[in-house]
Amino acid sequence: MATVTYQILGKTEITQIYLRLSVSRAINTRAKTGLHISKKEWSYTSKFPKTTTANNKTLKKYLQKLEIFILDEVNNANAETITREWLKNKIDLHFGRITETQQSDLLTDAIQTIINEAPTRKNAKGGLGLSKSRVNGLTSLKNIIIEYQKHKSFKVKDVDIKFSKDFLNYLLNVKKYQNSTALKKLADLKMVCNDASFYGIETNPQYKKIQSSKPNNENILYLSLEELKQIKDTPLLNSALNNARKWLLLGCNIGQRVGDLLQIDQSNFKTRNGYEVIELKQQKTNKNVTIPFLDTTKEIIKSGFPYKISSQKFNKYIKQICKLAEINAPIKGAKITVIEKGKGNKEKRKINGIYQKWELMASHVCRRSFASNLYGILPTPLIMSITAHSTEKMLLNYIGKDSLDYAQQIADFYTLQALKKKKEPQLTVVKKASDNN
Repeated sequence: MATVTYQILGKTEITQIYLRLSVSRAINTRAKTGLHISKKEWSYTSKFPKTTTANNKTLKKYLQKLEIFILDEVNNANAETITREWLKNKIDLHFGRITETQQSDLLTDAIQTIINEAPTRKNAKGGLGLSKSRVNGLTSLKNIIIEYQKHKSFKVKDVDIKFSKDFLNYLLNVKKYQNSTALKKLADLKMVCNDASFYGIETNPQYKKIQSSKPNNENILYLSLEELKQIKDTPLLNSALNNARKWLLLGCNIGQRVGDLLQIDQSNFKTRNGYEVIELKQQKTNKNVTIPFLDTTKEIIKSGFPYKISSQKFNKYIKQICKLAEINAPIKGAKITVIEKGKGNKEKRKINGIYQKWELMASHVCRRSFASNLYGILPTPLIMSITAHSTEKMLLNYIGKDSLDYAQQIADFYTLQALKKKKEPQLTVVKKASDNN
């Protein structure tokens, strides 16, 4: 149980009153209250001012109210965040020396401010309210910072180039995060610093130069047209697997994220200007998407529309389906693995390695297969409108294409033009016969 006691320190007659906070054997800290008293007016027995004067009685009430406030704050805090800096900021907040919006220059508090304001924050869609996944990402960042700093409390102004390099090293080599995940944490960290600056919190100018750009996809996992046929032709005796296969083939035909894919039903199928299409509103982007109703899509659902399943079951079943279909080529990728941290603690991390392809199957393979298989066949703007990639660069990075692919497309174009030219009828000019003949 946390306890608060007061003490006076110093050699001068008028001395500072300190607050000592004890939460556990490991968490025991002290900070100045900013209040002063004469040594002869202090009771070393009660550890409060002697109530011999009106001023001392008022001072005692201040300290008692501060004690209640600090203990309440302790109850609402993570034990790991309670440090001398934390205590100092809480004391200043109680006495109004800083405001709620500038309650602290601690890095963890700056992150918590964004989390607290999540319901009223402007989001990427232009509306109000950060998504659950966004809040979870910030909560994860805060917990990582708490673990990283240990008993030290980093301030927002501590985030500079060196901090970012050390922190990135920690994310990659200690936490074992993938490059993309680690860089996303750095991007979130920059966002926190930028946000804190708007509240008047001191930041280090170097934070803006922290490199946090997303790396290019190195291992593009998708199902080729041949593999999709292999999956389609594989006998499956389990009805749940048959149903999941329909969702998988449908997903690879319409290129949507699993959250949108598994919500589709017959109401999404429309006829517009005589054309059959699939219409939906994407959850992540809030964009309305219209998808051509291809013959291959009709073939998939001609025996009936698949029934609803959860994304967790979908991910589980498609691994089994691909294993039965012998989608087992060895490929480089990252597989989620449980890591033992000692004392019964476990964490899930993606571990790079060479795996059989079916082991790496997850719901994102649908959207990527659609984009990869139709790139160069469907017009790129049409693919982008269906996958909802904002720029062609984003699409190309998503499917692992680069300038060499452009060169190949140009070569294919000229080859096609040459073939067309050969097929054109050749006109031969025949000399007109003379009238004399």
